[in-house]
Amino acid sequence: MSTTSEGPARSDAELMIAEAKKALWAMVGLLAVLWLVQIVNAVDGYDLSREFGIEPRDPGSLPDILTSPFMHASWMHIEANSGPLFVFGFLAAYRGVKKWLGVSLLIIVASGLGVWFITPSNTVTVGASGLLFGYFGYVIVRGLFDRHPIDIVIGLVMALCFAYQFTSLLPTEEGVSWQGHLFGFAGGIIGGWLFRDRRPKAVAAPDAATTLLPKDVS
Repeated sequence: MSTTSEGPARSDAELMIAEAKKALWAMVGLLAVLWLVQIVNAVDGYDLSREFGIEPRDPGSLPDILTSPFMHASWMHIEANSGPLFVFGFLAAYRGVKKWLGVSLLIIVASGLGVWFITPSNTVTVGASGLLFGYFGYVIVRGLFDRHPIDIVIGLVMALCFAYQFTSLLPTEEGVSWQGHLFGFAGGIIGGWLFRDRRPKAVAAPDAATTLLPKDVS
């Protein structure tokens, strides 16, 4: 039996485990960045949050859409986000870190624009909760769009276990950016569609009963 120079092809299970390891380190790295920024931010009196948070309808604050998820307003704020962010982020990334990066950018932009357009004036919005809810939405719908049974089960389990989170998509608590949650969640659903697996359709074998034979020219 001959093999290529790269060795035997790895099984799907091995590939999935390899991607899961990458996803784990990606989320560890993301959380490390968030906590490092939080340490600097807290020492600086949270000036970073005021400088790089989203100020509604201020054109100069549009670039802050990309920086606000990395800022938090307090230690309690980042502690509340870190656990769920790690869980949903890992589930969003374990089928491919490259796809996860694209989904993450889409969620950040969608959540940030929602905050920029409809959050009340004279406020500054920071925090990774929009990204968290985006991953939540993405994990729920990905299996349906990709037609992967295991992801359908994961999405259903996550939706049932964290059903209480849906209340955070509505303006029920003062000081909480439901706008970022709602638009982040919508961005995750859109990401599930845009970044779905596009597997080629199987070509049916020709039917022997209807196969055309060459014309007899004899």
